[in-house]
Amino acid sequence: MDETLAEFIRRTILKIPMSEMMTILKAWDFLSENQLQTINFRQRKESLARDLLLLCQEKCASINDAALLDIIYTQVHRHQKIWDVFQMTKGPGEDVDLFDMEEFKRSFKKILQRALKNVTVSFRDAEENAVWIRIAWGTQYARPNQYRPTFVVYYSQTPYAFTSSNRLKNIIPLLGQALTVASRHHRIVKMDLRSRHLDSLKAVVFKQYNQTFENYNSTAPLQERSLGLNINMDSRIIHENTVEKERVQRVTQETFGDCPLPQLEFAQYKLETKFKGGINGGILAEREEPLRCLIKFSSPHLLEALKSLAPAGIADAPLSPLLTCIPNKAMNYFKIRDK
Repeated sequence: MDETLAEFIRRTILKIPMSEMMTILKAWDFLSENQLQTINFRQRKESLARDLLLLCQEKCASINDAALLDIIYTQVHRHQKIWDVFQMTKGPGEDVDLFDMEEFKRSFKKILQRALKNVTVSFRDAEENAVWIRIAWGTQYARPNQYRPTFVVYYSQTPYAFTSSNRLKNIIPLLGQALTVASRHHRIVKMDLRSRHLDSLKAVVFKQYNQTFENYNSTAPLQERSLGLNINMDSRIIHENTVEKERVQRVTQETFGDCPLPQLEFAQYKLETKFKGGINGGILAEREEPLRCLIKFSSPHLLEALKSLAPAGIADAPLSPLLTCIPNKAMNYFKIRDK
């Protein structure tokens, strides 16, 4: 094992929280149970990493072994990354082919290795017929950078792939080519949808958010749910507000439904419009370029926050379709232009 690989394994071990160390190492399944029992997991993390690294050196760990450990860590901490969604389509008249995951892996890896001399591609199968792919990018003259990989999650026989955001914009066309060819699609586009919550993105594009969150009690009456309403309202105004409160409840339920919503952190709206004014519009009337405005809404759980606005009396019901259409359109990045 060379020094570069040893340092990569050491750093990967150091970023694993101590409370998760044993769980992740067992999922890695590279070190045996007997080997793990020889390690003192109560010592300082630096010393622990050194002892684990010695065992990895004895077993001649490879770069693929180290990459697999990094995949497992990222699966557990997937929320630390921002995920983009790509949608693929078949060509006209193309039928759905029988899918072979092993053939997909071989084809995907071959395309990248043909295009780049130095690239590390690793795979780990996951639940729901998904595969996690880790790509460390190099150049014709530089070794792959193991500390800034791209992660891809692809669900077999679906047109969607989820990728961790990467600053290397030049790799996106190559990555798209590898995905389309390996999955036997014809075209790929990046959707206007991103979030730190990979499961929520999957729920949005697969239209699963009415069934994904099974722990939610959908049988509870709407009046008992927390919609930001003050049930201890002054008795003198109850009669006046009852009709309006019921209308807001009904509209909120019709708009957002009963189930918990996918967790998205932001929605962004870019507005481009030409100045519309009379003859004496001044400088703006002579402007050829459109006026541009950027509005961004952010919240730890944006859709649930929007859902609570009208019941809390902060906004009128119903809300603007530009805010309520996010899950149905599978978008949280919008460009609004003149018709």
